Amino acid sequence: MDSSRIADIIEIEQLLARYAAGMTMDDVRAVLAVFAADGAYSAFGERYGTADFAELMAAAPKGVFSVSTPAIEFDGPDAATGVQPLCFVAQADHSMRIGYYTDSYLRTADGWRLRTRAMTFLRRDGSRDSGRPHDPRRPVPGQKSAG
Repeated sequence: MDSSRIADIIEIEQLLARYAAGMTMDDVRAVLAVFAADGAYSAFGERYGTADFAELMAAAPKGVFSVSTPAIEFDGPDAATGVQPLCFVAQADHSMRIGYYTDSYLRTADGWRLRTRAMTFLRRDGSRDSGRPHDPRRPVPGQKSAG
């Protein structure tokens, strides 16, 4: 692997670390900064554009987003995909949610950014799903940003 590809991997890893830190600190600006302008997050059967993030984060439980090293595959010089395991511990009661993110990354003028991030939850019964729409505070994606 050449040094430029290693630099790309480190940049993407730092991008994802900033996402986890931003989510843990409830910092919407930090989370928005890691996404491409047309980026999207998918969970609970919905696709949320960046214009939805403030409302989505306000409705989300607070806690620690602990992530591990992502597995990254490059699709050319300016695009990549990856998977990153996650363990979320809720602040209120220390309950856990585990799963993984499936991502696509894009090199922009500002560096690597998340293009898409989709959550898959791992359930106690062995099933996997993108989340259950159970929280009445969870927003419906805006028409402009969800595309």
